[in-house]
Amino acid sequence: MSEITAPQRPPEPDWLAITAEELAAYRDAENRFRASSAARAFLGEPDPGAAIQWQDVALPGRELPVRVYRPAPDRDRDRDGEGAGRAELPLVLHVHGGGFVGTAVQCDWVTSHLAAQLPAVVVSVEHRLLDPRTPLSAAVDDGWDVLQHVVRHAAQWGIDPARVAVFGESCGALISALAAIRAKGAGPHLQAQVLVNPAVDVTETMFDYPSVAEYALSPTLAEPQLRLFQRLAVPEGTDPRALSPLYADDLNGLAPALVVVPTRDAVADHGRRYAERLQAAGTPTRLTEYPGAVHAFLSMPGLVEQAETARTEILEFLRASLTARTTHHGRKTQ
Repeated sequence: MSEITAPQRPPEPDWLAITAEELAAYRDAENRFRASSAARAFLGEPDPGAAIQWQDVALPGRELPVRVYRPAPDRDRDRDGEGAGRAELPLVLHVHGGGFVGTAVQCDWVTSHLAAQLPAVVVSVEHRLLDPRTPLSAAVDDGWDVLQHVVRHAAQWGIDPARVAVFGESCGALISALAAIRAKGAGPHLQAQVLVNPAVDVTETMFDYPSVAEYALSPTLAEPQLRLFQRLAVPEGTDPRALSPLYADDLNGLAPALVVVPTRDAVADHGRRYAERLQAAGTPTRLTEYPGAVHAFLSMPGLVEQAETARTEILEFLRASLTARTTHHGRKTQ
């Protein structure tokens, strides 16, 4: 009987010289590793109080997998011991980071905890990843279309369409921020947005921030990765402002935001600047910085202690936002 070995993490490629074929091979190997039990040592273990499953969502012209987290049946009870599973739960639409590499599985630690502890239905979008034929606009559409689909079929998903939040990390935070902007005009009426280490500028000014220069060689997000991200995200002839929340025309009246910024991060100033713009536009916004934390720290609880504190802050922010139906002006209704 042959011995089964865990997937090995592939060596980091030359980001500036990588070919399409090399990117596809690296992405496949890296995502296999991130989804393996071997990666749990630093990605963290899922909350045992959550049930996790993959599900396919039928969207216009395509089917997309999503990773769904729900309170486990034995945890899904109210204070009086009655089953709460029949009640409609809030929806948290989550988008993982990575851009050209990444999977919803890498975020199991935080997403399962939110599902079990809020409680809520958390739907994490396995969006299309960037490559020479798949620009950022495809991933943005994936996040938006899944949000619309789940809310439109709220009864089938067991969610309350009046209690919905979006939550994204890194590139996923960009996708979530754009969804929050779209939702202002098209609905649904979001109660909250959580943006963790957001990269929100893919224009020519993407690198014109002190944090990019200071942390250009960071092992968790170096400048060469950002340059590949920008090149894949915005094909020639594309308006990069349309994909950059930082340059949105009107940020007033959006869902209240929690912006989480690790300080040792090349895109830390992206998050700071976006929080400033949201606040200036009148959108309730809390900016929290985590000194010494690196990019993607929320997905590395086994390595970065601040991940636990950040997860608690996100949980409390979403609980306050989703427990009651809250208007964007802070008034709560029953």
